[in-house]
Amino acid sequence: MKYVVTWRERPTGSVAEYEAAQKRVLDISSGWEMPKSLEFHQFVVRLGEFGGYAVVETDEPADLEYLTTVYAGFSFTVEPVLDVMDAVAAETRGIEYRESLHTR
Repeated sequence: MKYVVTWRERPTGSVAEYEAAQKRVLDISSGWEMPKSLEFHQFVVRLGEFGGYAVVETDEPADLEYLTTVYAGFSFTVEPVLDVMDAVAAETRGIEYRESLHTR
């Protein structure tokens, strides 16, 4: 399954706390290993702030929960998504079924 993951840095109280939070994230990242089940198709950051977007594929959603827990300094949104052509195929099936009800 594919997911779009959005993250934003959690607000802090002061400039010093914000700077410390950024250093903490970098410290966590330096020795951490990504679970092998997570395949990143896109991994981008928003310019001018600490946050971004990723398109991640995994059959182990618990590993996404693990990822968001490791980086608790961020606020995450994780949304399941489909490739466009897979969605079109599913929607076509649904429309065909719905239209078949009119012929009964």
